[in-house]
Amino acid sequence: MRGTKRKISLPRRFLIDFMHASMRVPAISFSRPLDIGPLMASRAMAASRPGWAAVFAKAFAIVAKDEAVLRTLYVKLPWPHFFELPRSVAMVAVARAEGGEEFILPEKVPDLESRSLADIDAQIRRAKNAPLEDVPNFRKILMASRLPLPLRRLSWYLGQNFGRMCANNFGTFGVTSVAAYGPGELRAISPSPFLLSYGVVGPDNHIDVSLRWDHRITDAVAIARVLKRLEQVLNNEISAEIRSPRTQRTACDQARPH
Repeated sequence: MRGTKRKISLPRRFLIDFMHASMRVPAISFSRPLDIGPLMASRAMAASRPGWAAVFAKAFAIVAKDEAVLRTLYVKLPWPHFFELPRSVAMVAVARAEGGEEFILPEKVPDLESRSLADIDAQIRRAKNAPLEDVPNFRKILMASRLPLPLRRLSWYLGQNFGRMCANNFGTFGVTSVAAYGPGELRAISPSPFLLSYGVVGPDNHIDVSLRWDHRITDAVAIARVLKRLEQVLNNEISAEIRSPRTQRTACDQARPH
């Protein structure tokens, strides 16, 4: 059959490189339903509700404060070693549509532990709605994606295997979900050492959460403990912040036109 040749766009070129790099990570995954009844009760009473991506990104970073393994990278240069970072950096998958094409780009969200949920949520929402060139991480991605294939492959290899470069390019963990479109199981991969995904909250206030991780860094026993702790953080620290009057005032201030 006769077909039509189509040029690969820069965002799609990035995703091709992203998947090539992801396949180099020997990752496995663990899933568990979390009971988030207290969190749902807090959200029900809140005047403004932060998005789930912001909620899970901050909750995971809180867990990582006490779990150094969640801030650890495996890198190969100048020799294979572990590289532990002092803070978490999230790479949140953001769905975009430009020129009739749908694609995903990661938004880099640093300093999660010290920022409010409203602030984190505002950054993610801006990345979803602002022009691509106005989002610094997107602008950087598109510029790098213009390079010829051999240079892109080299830059990705170096970016994955030097500690500081790896943290800057891929963060310490990723967050992704398609829950906005209904229930289903997403088995995503990523160059990040940890990738958190979540589903839809059920009528029993349970939500399926999956954590995919680089098996060179840690084992399933630690990950099971992490998901248990994540449930506690969602129902305590995150729930308390959503209930706090200060959070509601901040959210209202950010929503008010200037």
